[in-house]
Amino acid sequence: MLNGVLNVRKERGYSSHDVVAKLRGILHQKKIGHTGTLDPDAEGVLPVCLGNATKLCDMLTEKTKCYRAVLLLGITTDTQDISGAVLKQLSPCADEEKVRAAIFSFIGDYDQIPPMYSALKVNGQKLIDLARRGIEVERKPRRIHIYDIRIEEMQLPRITVTVECSKGSYIRTLCHDIGEKLGCGGCMEQLLRTRSGSFSLAQAKKLSEIEAAVAEGGISELVIPTDRCLAEYPALHAVSQADRYLHNGNPVAKELLLSKTDGSEEQNSSQRTSAAEVQHQPQTEQDGAIFRVYDSEQRFIGLYYRSDQGLYRPKKIFSLQ
Repeated sequence: MLNGVLNVRKERGYSSHDVVAKLRGILHQKKIGHTGTLDPDAEGVLPVCLGNATKLCDMLTEKTKCYRAVLLLGITTDTQDISGAVLKQLSPCADEEKVRAAIFSFIGDYDQIPPMYSALKVNGQKLIDLARRGIEVERKPRRIHIYDIRIEEMQLPRITVTVECSKGSYIRTLCHDIGEKLGCGGCMEQLLRTRSGSFSLAQAKKLSEIEAAVAEGGISELVIPTDRCLAEYPALHAVSQADRYLHNGNPVAKELLLSKTDGSEEQNSSQRTSAAEVQHQPQTEQDGAIFRVYDSEQRFIGLYYRSDQGLYRPKKIFSLQ
């Protein structure tokens, strides 16, 4: 079974669920999960977790996203994108400065009402299922954050924008809300996710490319190891005495872990670290800090946090013996 993350370039016409289903067939394994839904008409980066990396799904979903979108002014649809039924059509705003001001006004905190055509659940039912039955229910606004909006091209009534935003942001709703603010309505015409956390479009692979890699025996080169996806957390390496604790999911004493700030990260992966070496490494981590922890054979075990008792306790375990 493969363990790690595939940076998939989702193509138009596929739902995120479709991508996972196709990968199960291509890779011949069931334990696969994606890290955030992309609409069928949207394209771009979709990190997909394999094997023990499926425990990363919730963590990667939390990351910021970056999108390139085309906003079409003058048309309002029930889905808030061009694929939906047109609810109203008005003359689009022709004042470029007014359009710029409206777009930039959404930078910062923003209380966004999720669209009915979404996978969110209300009282156990998906909004999209209710919408397809002609039922509309009240949705509470959710606080999101727009870090930046850049106008790449403006040829009214179309505006191409790049948006960097927090998790849970709906770009088609942003397009809709900009149109509402301008008084002429608007919808999203195109959407491309260019980045999700540290995963970029430049490195993303189409399903056909992944299938070819499997056929050629090179799929392992495309799978990003689980621990590399957690590189923002500093690493701690265990001495051999700690292995029995790590392999049973138990807390580990501070004295049995080594930060290796002296460059000893480069030692041979089969070399065991002695307790004497640990004593020469100062431990300055604050309580609550999170670390990647490896056993004495340099195998990644999981994420641990420093507790107030001077112990490192497991937060999320990815590998046990």
